[in-house]
Amino acid sequence: MSALLSALDAFDDRPKARELRERTYEGLGDSVVDVGCGSGRAVGELAARGKRAIGVDLDPAMIEVAAERWPAGEFHVAEATALPVDDGSVTGYRADKILHALPEPEQAVVEARRVLAANGRAVLIGQDWDTFVIDSDDPGLTRRLVHARADGVPNPRVARRYRNLLLDNGFVDVTVEVHTIVWTDAACLPTLAAMGGEGAWLDEQTARASNDRLFLAVPIFVASGTRAG
Repeated sequence: MSALLSALDAFDDRPKARELRERTYEGLGDSVVDVGCGSGRAVGELAARGKRAIGVDLDPAMIEVAAERWPAGEFHVAEATALPVDDGSVTGYRADKILHALPEPEQAVVEARRVLAANGRAVLIGQDWDTFVIDSDDPGLTRRLVHARADGVPNPRVARRYRNLLLDNGFVDVTVEVHTIVWTDAACLPTLAAMGGEGAWLDEQTARASNDRLFLAVPIFVASGTRAG
């Protein structure tokens, strides 16, 4: 749990990640449900802007951390496909890096439509797990490691489906943007370790970090749409 929190905090603290969060808050209205809220940073930031912000996560330990860190927010343990929110009761829906973990992500988008008021806005954010870009002395092995990591995720390529998921579930004015997060320092080594494990490949990446030669780029897809009235 502590390792996961450290990784999330390290990502969230990056300037580009902060800019991206701000971008995803636009147009969400005065009441927002944040699905897969994790440690609750988005909920806390939205609450600080005067919004009614509701965080939902399946992990009770994460919800406990979130409630402690961001007491102005409202937090619940719940499934993304069964939100503790009334029909049409929120003006904004935000799902950040969660749909790839679901066996049926389309059901989460159906649920988004249920809880949103007419003309409410949904924002889906996440990475495509097959598009990690890593500089390495062994590009063939790196490509195999990226694909193997992707294959360990229930829906690794769902981000490239965000637009169609919204269109297929009654959303209009759908747009898609891509924002790339770049690491050139040791902060990403836990991510690379989870991908490559101990051994020569990770040793090379660790040495690159020490010599200021590390490069990891992750495109983050942001799709948004309006719930048709």
